[in-house]
Amino acid sequence: MSAILLPLTDLSTNNPDHYGPKAANLAALVHLGIPTPNGFAVHADAYKTQMTHLNLWDSAKGVFGSDDHAARRHANRIRITLLESPIECTIRDQLLIAFHAILKEGKKCVVRSSALVEDRHGSSFAGQFESFLGIDDEEEFLIAVKSCWCALWSTRALRYMATHDLDPFETAMGLIIQPLVEASASGGGLSQTAEGDILISATWGLGSAIAQGEVVPDRYVVTQDGKIIDQTIGKKAHSVHCAHGNKSTKKEDAAIACLNENQLQELSEYIKKAETVVNGASEIEWAMNEEGIFLVQARPLHIQSPVEVDEVWEQHPRIKGHPAGVGWGTGKACVVNCECEVSRIAPGDVLITTIAGPALSQILGKVSAVVAELGGSTSHLASLARERGIPMVLGVQDATQLIPEGSMVAVDGVAGIVRWIENGGEKNVQ
Repeated sequence: MSAILLPLTDLSTNNPDHYGPKAANLAALVHLGIPTPNGFAVHADAYKTQMTHLNLWDSAKGVFGSDDHAARRHANRIRITLLESPIECTIRDQLLIAFHAILKEGKKCVVRSSALVEDRHGSSFAGQFESFLGIDDEEEFLIAVKSCWCALWSTRALRYMATHDLDPFETAMGLIIQPLVEASASGGGLSQTAEGDILISATWGLGSAIAQGEVVPDRYVVTQDGKIIDQTIGKKAHSVHCAHGNKSTKKEDAAIACLNENQLQELSEYIKKAETVVNGASEIEWAMNEEGIFLVQARPLHIQSPVEVDEVWEQHPRIKGHPAGVGWGTGKACVVNCECEVSRIAPGDVLITTIAGPALSQILGKVSAVVAELGGSTSHLASLARERGIPMVLGVQDATQLIPEGSMVAVDGVAGIVRWIENGGEKNVQ
């Protein structure tokens, strides 16, 4: 087997410049003895070979070197050609080796992006690329591979790259091919909060419900020596499963903690060890089945010290949620109940909404802060907010009903507290 496709247990895959930081970090977790789903890393040269095979490099060069109309035309040509064309035969044959090896284990397959530019300090790309879960059909598998390559040229990814002064022509897309963890519960974790503790989030089923901001997850705070100091049960109204899609969670299950004390301590140890992989504070994603707990991702975490609150703001109404961004922000409340209303958001507004999914990443550069009724500290949008220094509080119950449109709002993204002035006055308060 050539270096185009290697098992994550091979030391060679711990190379972010060849396999992407996501794959390299997973390989490093494996070598630390931390449980992961294992699987295979696909070298970014596979993507480059396919681009050459389809004569797409001229279009790739033109995306950031042309006017808007020509750039869109080039990006569309790349996506359509990648998706509709067969994969070069030598690459295809190696990809299928990994796919069939996973099926022989009696498990379904996962295909994940591992771009050379993601999961780095200052450019996490959280939620900007693609992952495909629960694949057991060969044609669907090959489509998933091509779709991950296409994701480098999606409008969402291109906007993100433009704000980070990155050119897609100068990078490439690696891949991760893994067995699916049929998760009974999953979530994320932060190795350090502003107070120096470990934060863990959890929900039933697959972690996409947290990543997409669709539920309020359980939230656990654990000290660095393993003592549980806070446990807040979330609003886990539904769960995500590959075989049956979204399904409602029984009322009695929604009120039950997803993790027990032993599981929290085990996860805390894994999260602390992940710091050695990313050379600092870490953010992880995990999944649990009957075999145990597995880490499925580790990336660098941006942290910030607590904010000193002005006494004037202390006198006004406040509600608490999951701290999900950094810093402190104030502005006029813009209550948005649907993504179709985002055009109403003015520069400097505080966005108040129900679901804060990765699609809202396009407005982060405009707003002073974000408050949402669903989501948690480890959602994809929370990662992007921390990266860009945007205060954000998620899981704030009834925020769209309690906070009046146009009122002045203060958002503490470190403490997870939202305050507002009822009459919208005192606009000089900071």
